[in-house]
Amino acid sequence: MTKPSVAILDLVAATDTSRLSAEYRELTEGCGLLDRSERGKLALTGSGAKEFLAGQVTNDTETLMPGSGCYAAFLTPKGKMLGDLRILDLGEELLLDTERVALQALFDMIRRFKIGYDVDLHKRTVECSLLSLIGPQATRIAGAEALADTEHSSVSVEIEGVRTVLVRTDVGVDILCDASDQEVVSEALLSAGAQRVSEAAAEIVRVEHGRPRYGIDLDDTVIPQEAGLNERAVSFTKGCYVGQETVARLYYKGKPNRRLRGLLLSEPTAPGAELSLGERVAGRLTSSVVSPRLGPIGLALVRREAEPGATISVGAHGVSAEVIEPPFQAR
Repeated sequence: MTKPSVAILDLVAATDTSRLSAEYRELTEGCGLLDRSERGKLALTGSGAKEFLAGQVTNDTETLMPGSGCYAAFLTPKGKMLGDLRILDLGEELLLDTERVALQALFDMIRRFKIGYDVDLHKRTVECSLLSLIGPQATRIAGAEALADTEHSSVSVEIEGVRTVLVRTDVGVDILCDASDQEVVSEALLSAGAQRVSEAAAEIVRVEHGRPRYGIDLDDTVIPQEAGLNERAVSFTKGCYVGQETVARLYYKGKPNRRLRGLLLSEPTAPGAELSLGERVAGRLTSSVVSPRLGPIGLALVRREAEPGATISVGAHGVSAEVIEPPFQAR
């Protein structure tokens, strides 16, 4: 089999870069459409759903009202993250939206500990589609003028006669609908001006916003405060939950050994590269993208000695990075 020439490979790389740049413009100036239906989705019904969930996750679910939501983590007894999730109060149910890699752990936790509560667990991953509109035109294209500006707020609307739920995100609007209606909804959004984009382009926006992703930047070795999640995901006024003691002790009395930082890389580098501050290992690069605006950037959990403004070594090939406090978009 003949190998492709260097010229062909360069052309492919240039084409891919051009495509990502065009998609990035849509995501930052217009509106990109991304199918995220593969994310894990569960639902809880029953009078005890909010009380039960409050004892299992880091944020306050008992104060949720229909049309509101929150972001939370669920932890080991030692405060390490088993996953993160978005919790939406849709009135008739609590919808739980999580990374697919964390779905089984979330399902197992609920099934194991819901005994004694008036709670029923329902699988929604296959039957419920999730479309993301990202960009400054997302509200207009989704017809979401009635949707509150608060992240995780939701409202039910019809799109081309199809019942959907619109959810406010930090970068636009998510649309939930029955899987059987996804094509109709997608075509309506495209007709209204959205453009299909790739996950790779959306990842550039995520990294610029400094939002860590479970399964990429976060795993079961991470305590929420290390990843800068306390403000978004943790309530310090609610009742007890699994892992609370560690989270509270670190918040009130300690300092995390690691912090989520942004990295301005001197050149593109694959995730997994070791980070060094002087002779000491400081962490590993977890997210790495090339931003059309900022160049190569990344996210990593690094030792607290690597403060913003420091320069660290990346890998073993002379790559360096300036450490910053995320997000990047303000730069």
